[in-house]
Amino acid sequence: MNRLVTRGLSLLSVVFLAIASVRLIEHDKRFWLLVALILVTFMVPAWLSRQRRRALLRSGDVQQILGSWQGSLRNFSYPETMAPLLTATAYAAYGFIAAAEHSLDRAARGPAWDAAMDQRLFIETLLDVYAGERERALSKAAELEQMPLPRDGFWMKRKIALLRSGVSALARAFAHASRASDDKILRSAASSAPLVYWAMHYARAVILVDAGRETEALGVIAAAPAWPEDSAFHAFHSELLSATKPHRGPPN
Repeated sequence: MNRLVTRGLSLLSVVFLAIASVRLIEHDKRFWLLVALILVTFMVPAWLSRQRRRALLRSGDVQQILGSWQGSLRNFSYPETMAPLLTATAYAAYGFIAAAEHSLDRAARGPAWDAAMDQRLFIETLLDVYAGERERALSKAAELEQMPLPRDGFWMKRKIALLRSGVSALARAFAHASRASDDKILRSAASSAPLVYWAMHYARAVILVDAGRETEALGVIAAAPAWPEDSAFHAFHSELLSATKPHRGPPN
């Protein structure tokens, strides 16, 4: 309810600002400079902040990412459950299987654990993909995609639906059972949710190698960070580089 009130007030503020700006400019054309300055003052810092967040999430530096989340983790309801779950989400998003499983084990069971079924399916699907449990990953991805969407706004629902579709496409890619639309889904999911940017890109690279487009696959992962050995991405990257050589197949 508080979130709806906040969003409503923000929307009203934008509407009133727009109306006032139009009237000022109608009164004197020179006011457009003032309006432009106000818009830049409000919009540029927010844009720069989003760009910094996206850059951090694409860096793959899990410790720095978790450090940036610390304030939020402390403010969650049921922190004994949600903090480890979100920590596991970060580790899973970047291929750290053991660390993600350890964080899941630390999460307290109870109402919050039961209510976070979609979060747990997301984490478990990624971990199953990395561990080579293809059928189990496909099953969990399908279950996640069929879950009801949360009662949020239109754009949030769209982002969540796109992320779930991306997870399904990722599971199919590593099972070497991709559909014609999966590359587009993975690209859209990577753009919409930078937390899974590299997971989606590695899935795209597998699809491209399967299709015999090795040069494009190399381009997809060319800017990837140097992954530690305890990340599954370290092995994926090495296998994909090998797979672009003659007579080699895509990652297992």
